[in-house]
Amino acid sequence: QVRLVESGGGLVQAGGTLTLSCAASGTIFTLYRMGWYRQAPGKQRELVGTITNGASTYYADSVKGRFTISRPNAKNTVSLQMNSLKPEDTALYYCHALNSGISYWGQGTQVTVSS
Repeated sequence: QVRLVESGGGLVQAGGTLTLSCAASGTIFTLYRMGWYRQAPGKQRELVGTITNGASTYYADSVKGRFTISRPNAKNTVSLQMNSLKPEDTALYYCHALNSGISYWGQGTQVTVSS
């Protein structure tokens, strides 16, 4: 069973930077796609960005140019560097992985951006 554990959330002022990390365990295979979703209070969960094992990336329009997703040297880790943070980026951020048609989710890490 694949398990995803996020870290790096917290409180930051508008315009600041925060980096989230996620590590997967429970598999010896390289997960096909990893990424991040977020859910703000009263809103639906939305996609933030994804990266495949071939390093192809996708970003939601709302974060394009501000957020960068990467998979550091370790195969089943994913990071999200968030620059120029805005109060509307406040949400619970979830790590997600997709492999062989199966989705895996982390428990979420809170990001709060104060104005």
